[in-house]
Amino acid sequence: HRVDRRQRQMCIREASGSYFESYSYAGISNETDKVFAEKLVKEYGVAVIPMSAFYHNATDNKVIRLCFAKKESTLEAAAACLQKL
Repeated sequence: HRVDRRQRQMCIREASGSYFESYSYAGISNETDKVFAEKLVKEYGVAVIPMSAFYHNATDNKVIRLCFAKKESTLEAAAACLQKL
């Protein structure tokens, strides 16, 4: 199963009352969420949380969690890095 490069995007999964937003990266990569999270830190300097860490059986739905309780400049820099995906 390959990712169609014309549809490369991360899709937000709505949340309320939280400092975190969850994003599906299935349109960008077929990697596990743990591998994808490590790649974002090592190659792009953006720390995310793989959602499988919250499941007893480590279910991987290709979803990561980002914290937006940061300075505006930090969020803008992270967004710029993520646009390179």
